[in-house]
Amino acid sequence: MTQYARLSADHDPAGDGPARLAGLPGGGRARFAVRRGEHEPWVPLASLGLNPADTPELISVSAEAAARLAAGQGTPVPGSGPLRCPVVRPGKMIAIGLNYMDHIRETGATRPDRPIAFAKYPSSLNDPSGDLIVDPGLTAQPDYEAELAVIIGSPAYQVSRSAALGVVFGYAVANDVSARDLQRAESQFSRSKSMDTFCPVGPWITTADQVPDPQALAIECQVNDEIRQKSMTAEMIFPVAELIAHLSRTMTLLPGDVILTGTPHGVGLGRKPPAFLAEGDLVRVRISGLGSISNKVARPARLAGPS
Repeated sequence: MTQYARLSADHDPAGDGPARLAGLPGGGRARFAVRRGEHEPWVPLASLGLNPADTPELISVSAEAAARLAAGQGTPVPGSGPLRCPVVRPGKMIAIGLNYMDHIRETGATRPDRPIAFAKYPSSLNDPSGDLIVDPGLTAQPDYEAELAVIIGSPAYQVSRSAALGVVFGYAVANDVSARDLQRAESQFSRSKSMDTFCPVGPWITTADQVPDPQALAIECQVNDEIRQKSMTAEMIFPVAELIAHLSRTMTLLPGDVILTGTPHGVGLGRKPPAFLAEGDLVRVRISGLGSISNKVARPARLAGPS
């Protein structure tokens, strides 16, 4: 069983949204907020007397946050502005390659017999509406990858597949942005996947109790006005529970750790001809029940033209 409490009431009077935890703008320190219904205002955790500095601490105080919220404590903030990334200082970010059968088919790759895991470093984290900074001197082939992000909620070592979903704190929308030319040129994926801003996550964390089946979610990526990726998480070769069981065989998964679970078909590299991201493109990733993130492709400030 997980060691954190539900952040939603058994009956949501709004009836229109799960419990969500978000990052609020402003200040150098992480600011988190919670809300239960989709149309309810955000309640800063600071107004509940709680000041977690990062996502692992957020998870550790979530039970108390739930109790104080249920007691009517806290001061809502209307119009909070653009949300910040809800994942702050995770211990590990582990990404999975070739995990959707439709993606296997489009690339002509061989179906893996076990999960393909690689590191995507936390310095690549980006806000749900932050710019994707692409330096043309480093890559000419930036690509999008719509992904379901899993946030671990309690320590897990050699957990069984049947118990694996019990260690999940929540889920979020992610874009595993990739520099395809670097990815093909090097034997390891981490550098090509970990450029600064190359991992927007959000728009919030939806707590796991609100996602009955992580394998029953619609996932979609749109570039400008064109839908490029459209699939279901049921297409995963290795579902979330199996990924957690597999990874925890050799490492302890800790609260705040993130697993990026792979991308479906429709990536720019797989199109004929390939269609990579360009300056000014707007990339939107949406997962049913979890919200959407939107990120614009931009050059580094030193290369930007006059405004």
